[in-house]
Amino acid sequence: MNFPKDLKYNKEHLWVKVEGNTACIGITDYAQDQLGEILYVDLPKVGQEFAKGDLFSEVESAKVNSELRMPFSGVVVEVNEELDDSPERINEAPYDAWIAKFEIKNPDELNDLISAEEYEESLK
Repeated sequence: MNFPKDLKYNKEHLWVKVEGNTACIGITDYAQDQLGEILYVDLPKVGQEFAKGDLFSEVESAKVNSELRMPFSGVVVEVNEELDDSPERINEAPYDAWIAKFEIKNPDELNDLISAEEYEESLK
């Protein structure tokens, strides 16, 4: 399993890549492995605003449907439309296959995210 050190994580198996006042969100290598073959990703819409904890996406796999909840408050500024046609990209390259990019509304909420080491430890 791979957990890039330059990303932040939460215990719901999301990764967050912060770039200034925006952040991309995707699911971790562990999550895609547990889900199995990903068949569909319900992408949010550009301009949608979400509070921390809100449902922002759903990932359907051969095994289960998984709801993704916001790790911070934000507004969608971009979605990864490649996932509409090729949701399996998450299985192939989970850290390149981001789901959406958000403008961060409350940077203090990012303090709740954990490091790669802490995330890996939480899986044991």
